[in-house]
Amino acid sequence: MATNDVIYGINGPVVTVRNTRTFSMMEMVYVGDSRLVGEIIGINDKLTTIQVYEETTGLKPGDPVYGTGTPMNVLLGPGIIDNIFDGIERPLKAIEEQSGSFISRGASVSSLDLDKYWNVKIKVKVGDRLDGGAIYATCPETAIIEHRFMVPPNLSGTVTKVEPNGKYRLMDTIVTLKDDKGEEHELTLCQKWPIKTARPCLNRLPATVPLITGQRVIDTMFPISKGGTAAIPGGFGTGKTMTQHQLAKWCDADIIVYVGCGERGNEMSQVLDEFSELIDPKSGRPMTDRTVLIANTSNMPVAAREASIYTGLTLAEYYRDMGYHVAIMADSTSRWAEALREISGRLEEMPAEEGFPAYLPSRLSEFYERAGRVDTLGGGEGSVTIIGAVSPQGSDFSEPVTQNTKRFTRCFWALDKSLAYSRHYPAINWMDSYSEYFTDLDPWFRDNLGEDFIKYRNMITAILHEESTLMEIVKLIGSDVLPDEQKLVIETAKAIRVGFLQQNAFHSDDTFVPLQKQKLMMKAILHLYSKAKHIIAAAIPISSIMDLGLFERLAKMKYDIPNSKPELFDELINDIDNALATLTN
Repeated sequence: MATNDVIYGINGPVVTVRNTRTFSMMEMVYVGDSRLVGEIIGINDKLTTIQVYEETTGLKPGDPVYGTGTPMNVLLGPGIIDNIFDGIERPLKAIEEQSGSFISRGASVSSLDLDKYWNVKIKVKVGDRLDGGAIYATCPETAIIEHRFMVPPNLSGTVTKVEPNGKYRLMDTIVTLKDDKGEEHELTLCQKWPIKTARPCLNRLPATVPLITGQRVIDTMFPISKGGTAAIPGGFGTGKTMTQHQLAKWCDADIIVYVGCGERGNEMSQVLDEFSELIDPKSGRPMTDRTVLIANTSNMPVAAREASIYTGLTLAEYYRDMGYHVAIMADSTSRWAEALREISGRLEEMPAEEGFPAYLPSRLSEFYERAGRVDTLGGGEGSVTIIGAVSPQGSDFSEPVTQNTKRFTRCFWALDKSLAYSRHYPAINWMDSYSEYFTDLDPWFRDNLGEDFIKYRNMITAILHEESTLMEIVKLIGSDVLPDEQKLVIETAKAIRVGFLQQNAFHSDDTFVPLQKQKLMMKAILHLYSKAKHIIAAAIPISSIMDLGLFERLAKMKYDIPNSKPELFDELINDIDNALATLTN
């Protein structure tokens, strides 16, 4: 990679090179004697502009720039899972061993361990015809994830040579393929892929299967599909990171990719600590056995924030192509947008609303549109679900990042500061949030949980909306003037809020709740509401119903009835009937 190209100007992470014709757009380059990683983001007849993904302190005009001839890419192979990378897929554990607690500039460490041996099982034989995406070998990557080696999407041909089953390193050739032009290609245990190019699939599938999270306010009120997109907007302290942690721990995705984009270092440390200690309920193994962490903290170079999002997406698509269901948590896209704004300012581009670049909407759409449930090239089914946190300043949902994110996501889980401060978690506001997946997912809920589930959800939603209207009246004239029937609505809505929507992440039975229990909890609340409504119609005051303590019991049923004993709900409903019967006898 010899070069005659030298630095002409430096403006933070933006470096310019004068009078060059050797680079191409989006090419990955190495800048300076320290060989800092960068990417070509602009070329004209006078200057080539480079975005450097590392700290540029110490660079000076005249330092060399080395081209690679390839776009910004990541190395894909076994060893990704149970690893921690920075925004450009450098392994932080290996860098720590090399340079200590802080990443040194130009740290050159292979993304994956090139010397580790993997126990490989070959799946093809000489003479087999393989197309892009076909699986030619497998190996156990972790105790619960099988790594499937795939033919690169742009390659096809006939197998001419196969190595026996055994232990191989990442760069060892295990299968040789001859394409239709007669050229031979060696297939190893890894491949490279440009991070800003979406990996192809055979066919995109409709969003008809929900991503089960075990969080009642999400699964019941605002569900998301596998391959869907969701935004979690909220101001400081409203629980964005906490909500994403819960989803990462408990959703029924096979693999979790967690991208900490511009987040505080202590939050990422908390993620590492929690995930290493948590046991995956499905496998009994540590959570890290199915998790990839990308840590791009706020004290790391700002340009790498943009790359971290695409790096995480590419890793997610790679495992999707193996036939896995992957959920990617991006925390937060606002920090990513701020990086775009800073670099755009250094490039002297014309700013749009609040200083963000005019191309912010298109970048957000490119990101979220890479989600989806697909038929893979290899003949399986996989999905990438994207859940992005948004951090609007002062909880102002009218700011550009939140508003543009709403355009490209179909779930909007709006976090409420007043709910968070009253210790109601998840602090998802049921009036401001929405899901556009009901039409797609209701057939699945109907088939698996019955028509009653949808009916209960609609009734719960109606009560909450009626309460919201009544509370406006209460604020003006007080609750004493309301008729008992409307007081019943307020009491029932309180039971819904405290007993159903509020969830305790630290309680063994309440941190994850199966859909069947969610349905029975709604049934119990609505049963009391219906029975009490009839009693009030018979001129019995609501104070008599309140004295029975039934609403308090509903608020505690999430703790009192274990997930493994749904039959106890029948006893609860019988107790409600017996208690109310004392008022009518």
